Amino acid sequence: MGAINDKMNYIKNFLFFCSGAYLPLLKKSPTEMNKYLGIGGAVFFTAVFAGMSAGYALSTVFENVYWVVVLALVWSLMIFNLDRYIVSSMEKKASGWSNLKMALPRVLIAMLLALVIAKPLELKIFEKEITRQLDRDRLRVIQESREELDLGFPELIGLREEINNLKSEVESKENFRNQKQQEYDQERFGIKNSGTSGLIGLGINARKKENQLDEAEDDFRSTQVRNHEKIDALEAEILRINQQKESEWLSQKASLDNYNGMAAQLDAFGSLINESRPIFWANIFIILLFLFLETAPIIVKLLTEKGPYDWMIERHQEGLVLGINEKWHKVKSESESRIAVFDTLQPEIKEKNISLARNKITR
Repeated sequence: MGAINDKMNYIKNFLFFCSGAYLPLLKKSPTEMNKYLGIGGAVFFTAVFAGMSAGYALSTVFENVYWVVVLALVWSLMIFNLDRYIVSSMEKKASGWSNLKMALPRVLIAMLLALVIAKPLELKIFEKEITRQLDRDRLRVIQESREELDLGFPELIGLREEINNLKSEVESKENFRNQKQQEYDQERFGIKNSGTSGLIGLGINARKKENQLDEAEDDFRSTQVRNHEKIDALEAEILRINQQKESEWLSQKASLDNYNGMAAQLDAFGSLINESRPIFWANIFIILLFLFLETAPIIVKLLTEKGPYDWMIERHQEGLVLGINEKWHKVKSESESRIAVFDTLQPEIKEKNISLARNKITR
């Protein structure tokens, strides 16, 4: 039982320390202890939340757990020290307006700290939704990057158009050859139309059609060989450019794969807030919760009446100032007395020094 009491006393003293209260005077006012226990608890747990928030934020930057823990602890201690100073530096005044003016800058600082602490924790709370939004954003960025990369290689369009033109030329020559083949067949078999004689057999007209077919065949074959050689060269050039483009794309993709840092998460979370009303209101309530936690100690001290501890601490401080003034006046008075005595004895000392100097000269 005694060990439990010792632990409870240790926890109470720690919370009193967190509240910034002067323990010797606080113990003389038992009615004030519960208030400062609550204030100390609020300061302590705000620092804990700050450390958790910083730890999550830093985990997106550093892969080494050691540095994450150390820096989160440093941030937590800094927030703890700042909150403790804000609460302990508030002194109850007789005038409500004086209390408000004193509390206003502290409340503004506390609100700023609450916003800083809340944001990384919000990112952790909505982590799954943010991850899905990041995937959508990543796909959009990949598509935009692909389009921008294509714009960086305009020569591909010209090469593909040239290949299409060469293929069209070959196809045109082939169609012309097929047309001549059809006219030749119709002339041989005596099919009557506007371009044939209608006589069966290899007559003069059939010979002419055959010569035209041979010329069309030769033209088609030579064009096909020539254009295919050009197409092969152009496709090789396209392959080289595509390899270069793919190399650049892989270098860009490496950074896109890591598109999940703090800035990207904040951007994705902002998109979710704009798109979803439930997430928007959840975000508002989380911020309000942290604002309440951070400003609660200040508001408690601002709204509560001036208690015995406040009177004792005020008298204690006035006593210290009075004692310092008394010592200063005492030292000042002693110094002025010594100066007055010195000023009175100065002519005699001066005459004595002159006599001693003359005696030395005479000797």
